[in-house]
Amino acid sequence: MSFIPRHAFPPIPSLPRSYFLGHHKAGLQKMKSLLNSIDLVIECRDYRVPLTSRNPLFESALEGKERVIVYTKRDLGGGSRDNKNEDIIKMWHYPTTTMFVRNGKEAEGEISGRRNVIQLLDTLRNHAQKRWKLVGHRVMVVGMPNVGKSTLLNVLRAQGIGKGKVAATGAQPGVTRKVSSSGVKIIPSEDDMESADDGAKRKLKGVGGGVYLLDTPGVFIPYVPDAEAMMKLALCGSVKDTIIAPVMLADYLLYHVNLQSPTLYSEYAPPTNDIIELLSEIARQTGRLGKGGAVDTEATALWMIQKWRTGHIGRFLLDEVNEKSLERAKSDEESGTPSLNQARKAERERRRARNIARGEK
Repeated sequence: MSFIPRHAFPPIPSLPRSYFLGHHKAGLQKMKSLLNSIDLVIECRDYRVPLTSRNPLFESALEGKERVIVYTKRDLGGGSRDNKNEDIIKMWHYPTTTMFVRNGKEAEGEISGRRNVIQLLDTLRNHAQKRWKLVGHRVMVVGMPNVGKSTLLNVLRAQGIGKGKVAATGAQPGVTRKVSSSGVKIIPSEDDMESADDGAKRKLKGVGGGVYLLDTPGVFIPYVPDAEAMMKLALCGSVKDTIIAPVMLADYLLYHVNLQSPTLYSEYAPPTNDIIELLSEIARQTGRLGKGGAVDTEATALWMIQKWRTGHIGRFLLDEVNEKSLERAKSDEESGTPSLNQARKAERERRRARNIARGEK
């Protein structure tokens, strides 16, 4: 009998719908206060969830400021470089400049990865040349938690001025908690070039007083109306792994993996829609067993999720990108963002429904 994957994930009414923390709010306020001194904004979004990783808060907080939208983690999205998804995404943002970059070692090491970073640097350099400033060009990078902002900063710095990491990065959100008000130089100034040797001048091209990038903490949405959107953001690491039960999150991942191909986990188990069955097989083969040989399902679920995040259990998008989803995204943009008060009200209703389901009054 042939395997039939689930074509829908069961609704989860009790799922948490927010991860809007104190430093998110403080960071957003700081961004607003610095806006007058900012020349350009880079808004980062996760390539795996191009629609879901949009944060409407930035639309209002950074309104009127010119921006470049950069989709990070392109290497984890799979597909070929001429993927039609990118044409649809560019159409969504037109006339805003939209770019796609790889993250981490692939961005620094592979020729195709470096090319994307160089293109972004050229875009920033051209923008600075048109607005020449002796004191330097200031660019602010914003985005959802753990979308790859600090990694992008490090890669731009390495390629732009040939220097090492300056921003801390991590697998969990919240590594960057404050806005960098001074900025990190990613493109040299013209004065730097005057003192450089000929080899450096050929490799690096300065502009004005240089280009500085200001790193910022990730800012989450006050309230996520759609439960599946929350699951997608959690899978991509925008919320801490303790917010949503790991086994539930692994089950949602299994649902998506099966829609792609169950062969992606064939080294561990035959095709299945049963997450406990899959986790049990993975645990036995990887040694994730507790006392008496019991399966540690939570630890195994976290292991499975991390394997997907690093591209080892398939590389694919969680969002459906097509003309219809584009229209829905535009409609959502026009409808605005739920306020914090709406978010609190929805959270109270969620908890009340959860308590009723548990038989409490």
